[in-house]
Amino acid sequence: MTLSSTEGKGDARERLLARLLDAFEGTLPSPEVSLREVAARAETSHALLRYHFGSLPGVLAAMLRAQRARDNEALFKTAQQCTFDEFVVEIWRTYTRPDQLSRVRGFFHVTGLAAYQPEEFREFIDSLDDLTRMIASLAAREGLAAEEARTTAAVTVAAIRGLLLQEVLTPGSHSEDALALILRMRKERSRKS
Repeated sequence: MTLSSTEGKGDARERLLARLLDAFEGTLPSPEVSLREVAARAETSHALLRYHFGSLPGVLAAMLRAQRARDNEALFKTAQQCTFDEFVVEIWRTYTRPDQLSRVRGFFHVTGLAAYQPEEFREFIDSLDDLTRMIASLAAREGLAAEEARTTAAVTVAAIRGLLLQEVLTPGSHSEDALALILRMRKERSRKS
């Protein structure tokens, strides 16, 4: 059986991505390091990184997408046994652990770049709704109509991301209090409906 050149390229890219993920052990390289430094840590060449990912931001975006996919798999299992509120708190805990700081910073760095060059970050942008779909599914399971569940999930994810940004910029800014307020507001809105 022979593989086409595109299949081989995809497999090589995935192997290289796995190597990067292993080398950085769940963190992200700083956007201030060079592609050569990232390549050295992953014991590969910067030419291969450039070929498969284009640039350091391309490497960061690919690593983030893969890490977030892993997170979402674990969160999906958690969602099967949680209420909406418990799940939102679990998401918050997942992304505010100290070992997540480089990834959260990297997320906002790549998101900022994607805002200016969406065509360069299409895979990353397309992956951003994964968590929203999961939360919407949980909201629907708790009785919200489909459209309201999607809206509730979108607002919840936006609030979480905004609070994460606030936490990155001003650590200890009482974001957990704000998260609790968002959950109370959701309950109050549901009671009025």
